[in-house]
Formats: sequence, C-alpha cells, structure tokens
Amino acid sequence: MDPLLCGLAANPALPGDLVDHLIARADDDLAHDLARRPDLSHAQALALMERVTDSAALLAYEGRLTAADVDPATHPDAVLALLDRGAGRAEWARLLARDPDRSRRERLATCPDLPPDVVDALAADPDVRVVAELALWTTSSAAARLAGHPHAEVRRAVAANESTPPASLEAVVIGTGLPALRSCLVCDREEIPFVHDPYCPRADCDLPSGASCDGSHESARQDILDAALRNPALPAHVLVGFVDHPSALIRRTLADRPDLPRDVYERLAADPAHLVRVDLAGNPALDDALIRLLAEDPGADVRRRVAAHPRVPLDVLTRLARTAKAGGTLLPRVAAASAAEVAELAASPDPAARMVVAHRRDLPPGVRDRLATDLDAKVLKALAPHPGLSEAQLRDMVDRHGVRVLARVATNPDASAALLEDLTRHRPPVQKVFRQIARHDRAPAAALVACLADSQARPLAAAHAALPPEVVVGLLRDTDPQVVEAAAANPSLPVAVMAELVHER
Repeated sequence: MDPLLCGLAANPALPGDLVDHLIARADDDLAHDLARRPDLSHAQALALMERVTDSAALLAYEGRLTAADVDPATHPDAVLALLDRGAGRAEWARLLARDPDRSRRERLATCPDLPPDVVDALAADPDVRVVAELALWTTSSAAARLAGHPHAEVRRAVAANESTPPASLEAVVIGTGLPALRSCLVCDREEIPFVHDPYCPRADCDLPSGASCDGSHESARQDILDAALRNPALPAHVLVGFVDHPSALIRRTLADRPDLPRDVYERLAADPAHLVRVDLAGNPALDDALIRLLAEDPGADVRRRVAAHPRVPLDVLTRLARTAKAGGTLLPRVAAASAAEVAELAASPDPAARMVVAHRRDLPPGVRDRLATDLDAKVLKALAPHPGLSEAQLRDMVDRHGVRVLARVATNPDASAALLEDLTRHRPPVQKVFRQIARHDRAPAAALVACLADSQARPLAAAHAALPPEVVVGLLRDTDPQVVEAAAANPSLPVAVMAELVHER
C-alpha cells in the first residue's frame, strides 16, 4: 500500500482529472479508497471496475453501479452486492444458487426477496453452511420448514431468526413434533466423544471453544436453546421454564428479556451468579422495587448497571453516582429528566447529583452558568464541553482546576482559537489535550502545529484543514505512514502538489 496515493485518493479536494489518473494506475488498495469517493462519477466507476475487477462489489454497495453495468460471469461479487441491495435480477439469483463456490451460495442466502425456487434450491444445498445461512435470514414460511432440519447448525439459525413463527420456535426449544437431530459441527468433523480444547493448537480448526458431542450434540443443543431464548418471537410461557436452568449463560439470556413475569425477575435478582444480576439490572421491564433492590447489590458492576437504567429513581441514581462511580457519562434517566428535576439536581448540595446533571448538553443558560461556578472539579469536568460557555468561564475552570479539566475544556465546541492555543502551552502538559485539539473544528494553525509534537495527535493534526499548506506538504515526507496518508488526504494540500505527486509516482 502506498499511503501517499491512498491519502490522495480519499482527498475530497482532488480534482476530477487527477482522480482519472489514479484510476488508470489503481491497485486493490487504491481502488478501495477511490470507490468510496462521494464524487465518483458513473463513468469513473466503470473505468475503475475495468481496471480493478475486485472493486466491482464495493462500487455496487456504494451505489455506483447498476444492473446494466455488471455481468454475473465476470463480476459475481458485484452481482451479489446488487442482490443484497435489492437492485439485482431474479435470473442472477438462480444462476448463483448453482455456483460451485460455496461462499457465494452462502452470501446469496443472506439476500432479501429471493425467488421461491431459489429459496428451495438453497434449502436443499448439499453444504449445511449454506442452508444454515438461509435459515438465519429467510422468511417466516421457509424458516418454519427448516425448523425440522436434522443438522444442529440449521436449527440454531432457525432459532435465531426473528421471522421464525412462535410455534416453530417453541418446537425447536421443546423438541416436540420435530425429528431428532442427527448431526452437529463436532460429530461432522471429529470422532466422538469429543470435547474441543479451548486452547486448540490447530490453525485450521474453527470449532467454538468448548464445543462437545458424545452423540447427543450437547453443546449444539445449548447453542440452539440460547439462540431461541434470545429471540423476541419466543413466547414468554416457554421462557419461564428455564429460570432454574443449571447454565448461568441461559439464565443471563433470560435476565435480558423484557417480557417475563415479575416473580421470574425476583428469582433472577437473587441469582448466585453475579453476571445474571448484572444483565438483569439493565432490564427495562424492572419496576421501582426491583431497581431499588438491585441498587443494594454487593457487586459494584450490578450497581453501575442500575445507575444506567432508564427508570432508576433520582435519589438512587445520585447515591450510586457517589458510591459506585456511575456518573462518568450522561445517564439515560438524567437525559430524560424534566426541567424541574434538572433544576433540583443542579441545586443539590450533593456534588454527585450536580455532576450527573452537568453531563447534559441542553441545560438552561441559568443552570449552566450556575454550575460553571461549582467548586467541585468533577462537576466542572462534566460541564466543560457544554455549548454556550463563555471563554471567561472556560478559562476560569482551567485556572481553578488545571489538568483535571483541561482535556474536557479542549472539547468545548465554542472554545476560541486563542484558548485552544493556550491549552497546548499549559504546564504540565496533558497529552489527551493535543488529541482533542487536533480534532477541534476551531483549532488554529499554531495549536495544530503544537499537536504535531504528540505521536497520537500527529495523524489527526495532519488531516486538519486549518493546518498551513506548507506544513501539510512537509508531512508528506514523514516517517509515519499514517501521518503521510492523513497529510495527503488533507484538503488544504495545494492542487499543484497533488498533481505533481500523482504524475511522479
């Protein structure tokens, strides 16, 4: 890969005639960047496809090609892309259903609106991977037919398909009315009994860790059950029977379901496996009493999950923000708080309450400005990116709390060029500040030049349009390929330099 040419290929300011030059010399890497250009014309797309055949699929996904542009004999991957987008032809699907390349038949099985005869052909495919892929994506009627397939992989895919009818899902879980499973991935490949070593040294082995079969396809049955229990189409009365299942993984799946009776949630709230309680704590169906119960859980990760619950009571949320370190981001309950609740939190004597509300970015000016005078650094750190803060308020935060708020101040969308430049000169420096400034729309040239001294900020600054053109040109010779590519993609790169680079390489 030539990072300089790849950067130029992605440069939005690259003139059309230079795009043509790059197309004429494109390889696979360059074609990938050129195909993603939003200004690529239809004629250029056709030229790129002719130059690099493998670019056809990406061009089709990007909407640069039509059905009239591709031939299934020479561009089968582009044909698949068009079928996937619903822009293909039925005869293509019939042709690909007989393709000797299994991977193409597998990809065809994921496409929408396939003709019924193609669905039938894929359902009868000799390779179970193709049938399983169809079962995962197909329509309700086809999924119901495949529910009785004798291979576990197909049945697991049926169990995961949300279009599968509820009665078929129940049959897959309970096993009634369906023929017995005859095979799974394990007994297809290994002499049973067999348990797959989690640290399997075989490079060509793709069996899941811990997969096992003693003739009963036990790990495959577990996978089928897990997929079905996750499927929202599975009736709730089937789910209830698994609340005492010996597998914590199955109980975790139940804990995520929002359609179970309250007594099931009560039992899961007392589950000995703390990860079950973690999953339950985020369940939107929990009532106030269960939320309060889980807020007292000994597991800090359970309590943090409760804090992120959309209906957690504000008094519980405030306590959790203080004791479970759960107030580092805008929490859903705070985002949905009423104007009165926002005012109440902002006026609280508890800094944890003020901190959680300071993460909102739509505070009334009066509330915002009052919080800007807060004495607690965590409150100011949460507030610093809020739009509408004046330069004086932002500088006051830096003066009072220094490195504790510096990086957050650098993200403020209204931070002035002068302030951003001053932040790069702060002592002691904060490395994250340079990365934030390198991304900032208002970053001035002097600040961006300072950001170049930081190894992580350097590629970001090299791509910033406010970087002086002469500096951008100098970065084309950088030893870091990421920096070279970013500089070559910078729209501030002079067109004359772009032309020189295209013609000389």
